[in-house]
Amino acid sequence: MGLINGVNNDEYVRLLGAWPSPFVLRTRIALNLKRVPYEYLEEEDTLNSESVLNYNPVHKQIPILIHGNKPIRESLNIVMYVDETWLSGPPILPSDPFDRAVARFWDVYIDEHCFTSINGVAVAKDEEERKMAIAKLEQCMALLEETFQECSKGRGFFGGDNIGFIDIGFGSMLGPLKVLEKFSGVKFIHPENTPGLFNWADRFYAHEAVKPVMPDTEKLVEFARLKFNTSIFK
Repeated sequence: MGLINGVNNDEYVRLLGAWPSPFVLRTRIALNLKRVPYEYLEEEDTLNSESVLNYNPVHKQIPILIHGNKPIRESLNIVMYVDETWLSGPPILPSDPFDRAVARFWDVYIDEHCFTSINGVAVAKDEEERKMAIAKLEQCMALLEETFQECSKGRGFFGGDNIGFIDIGFGSMLGPLKVLEKFSGVKFIHPENTPGLFNWADRFYAHEAVKPVMPDTEKLVEFARLKFNTSIFK
C-alpha cells in the first residue's frame, strides 16, 4: 500500500477547486473545522480541466473532494461527507434528526433563492429586473435573520456555539454579497435591518477555520468586473 506525502494512499485527501467559488469555500471551511490535512489543487480552467472531467463527468463542476481514489461531488454533499467521515473537530450537522433536517432545508433555500438572487442582480438586463432581484434578495436576508434568531438560541452562530451547516452554507456567500453591496449601493446585511446577521458575519469572518481561506473582497471585486459584462460592475 503506497504513501503520498507520508499519508496512506487510501486516506490522502485532495480538493479540486477555484479560489473565487463560494462552493469550494464551503468544502475548505469544513475540512478546516475537522482539522483534516488536504492538498488543494487550483483549477484555473474548469471547463477544460482533465481532472474535473475525469472525476465529475456528469456535471463537470468543482468542488471535487478526492478521498483516496474516491471522488465526492457537490458542495453540500461534500460537507456532509466530511462531517460523517472525520470525527475530529466539532460536529457540523446537529445530532437531532429534526435539527439536521432544518439545517439541510435552509442550505438548500440559500442555494436556490439567495445565491440565485445574487446572480440575478449581477446579470439583470434592465433596472426593473435588477430591482426585482434586489427585492428577492432582501427577502432572503429577512428570512435568514429570523432563522438565525431561532437556530442560534442566543449564541454566536446558526449552529450554536460553533460554526455549523447553515453557517457554512450562508457564510460562503458573504464574499459575493459584499461585492454586490459595493456595486449596487444596497446594504443587504445591515445593523438595523438584520442585526443578528450583521454581528454573525463578523464572527464568521474571524473564525480560525474561515479566515485563512476566505477570498479577499477587493480581489473578488476585480474578478466580478471581468466575469460579469454588465453595467452594474463597470
